[in-house]
Amino acid sequence: MSKLTLIIPLVLIASTASAQQQPGQDACARDVSRHCRAVMNNGDQAVLACLKEHRAKLSKACEKVLTEHGQ
Repeated sequence: MSKLTLIIPLVLIASTASAQQQPGQDACARDVSRHCRAVMNNGDQAVLACLKEHRAKLSKACEKVLTEHGQ
């Protein structure tokens, strides 16, 4: 299973931001809505690329998730 495959569900969860999420699953939700709202409908690859572009501005939790998944 590729590392990208592991991050995609996290980005999807972050973009939908449901109330029943487990702690940590929404680590990037705020970052996605803050920095990547314009590309949220362009697919997972676009959201991931956007998060990487804004890496210096990401929350520590989101940065940790990306790092843990080799991104």
